[in-house]
Amino acid sequence: MNDYAFCVPTDIRFGRGQIECLDKEIGKYGRKVLLVYGGGSIKKTGLYDKVYEVLKDHEIYELPGIEPNPKITSVRKGVEICKEKGIDVILAVGGGSVIDASKHIACGTFYDGDPWDMVLDRSLVTKALPVFTVLTICATGSEMNPGAVISNEMTKEKLEINHPLLYPTLSVCDPTYLFTLPASQTAAGTADIISHIFEQYFQPNDGAYLTDRFSEAALKTCFKYGPIAMKEPDNYEARSNLMWCSSIALNHLLTFGKGGGWSVHPMEHELSAFYDITHGVGLAILTPAWMRYILNDDTKKRFAMYAKNVWDVIEEDDLKAAVKGIELTEGFFKSLGLPSRLSDVGIDDSRLAEMAAEAVRTSTLKTRAYVKLDASDVEQIYRNCLY
Repeated sequence: MNDYAFCVPTDIRFGRGQIECLDKEIGKYGRKVLLVYGGGSIKKTGLYDKVYEVLKDHEIYELPGIEPNPKITSVRKGVEICKEKGIDVILAVGGGSVIDASKHIACGTFYDGDPWDMVLDRSLVTKALPVFTVLTICATGSEMNPGAVISNEMTKEKLEINHPLLYPTLSVCDPTYLFTLPASQTAAGTADIISHIFEQYFQPNDGAYLTDRFSEAALKTCFKYGPIAMKEPDNYEARSNLMWCSSIALNHLLTFGKGGGWSVHPMEHELSAFYDITHGVGLAILTPAWMRYILNDDTKKRFAMYAKNVWDVIEEDDLKAAVKGIELTEGFFKSLGLPSRLSDVGIDDSRLAEMAAEAVRTSTLKTRAYVKLDASDVEQIYRNCLY
């Protein structure tokens, strides 16, 4: 097991009605609040009005319209509001995109240059406003980690800013806020959670026994409750298990003693940057193709362990077990109604080489990934799931 450090300062308030705590908790930091949200679904569900009811004694400013793949242009707008109005606290009501944009705004408020500079050089992050979140979709785990992924539409880059100052101060996780999610978002969110777990599980360190068992339990949770949440949107048990799984999938718990670079996420970030597709959809398409591409004599044992411990595959031969596990994974994504080919989401072969080169340039795919990949490998993986 590798050495590690673990500190998650985020205060999680989980369960029905937890939003009531915001008046008191936000009040500890000030009265001027920037409310950040997405396309307006929180108004349809009544959550918008609830926020104003709970924060009736606060001075609220708004930044609506955060995109599914949050753009640096939205971050710039938020920073401008915070500086002009003297904002004390940012309240992100939405999913990972809203939270990610809010984190970047939080640190950008204390930087005199362009916020994109901080993505390219994290040392420029020196201070941040407190960020509170009310989660409305479980997917990214951004409610309990210090990372934020932002897209620059001008340069076609989708990169992460990550800094300990960007942990949310407090996150309200009320599973009832997931009841109105469209099935497509539930499916994509479930795929995102699964991919986060895979990225940490498929690493060369085999000595982190307990961490691997945590990961397998989290995967089984997704495979059990994802379909239930799709069929029964207001099933509290399914929603609550998925919501908590989303948080622990990316709060560093599942990387204890393992470490290593990620593989599928940097490849998918290029799909989102160039084609603006839903992140979870891209992950569901790429993951089985990546698994098949890296399956070999060195990796078959771990893939077989995954198949046997998560899918209950009974097969003595590791290679056969591994293949079955990959087939079951791909079948699961299809059962949720997720696309399985890049052509299904309007992606052809015209920019595959360009995206592959960028994926390697902006990540550790070539140096630290479970199986190291260069640009030609990534391009081949893209091609393998094109049609």
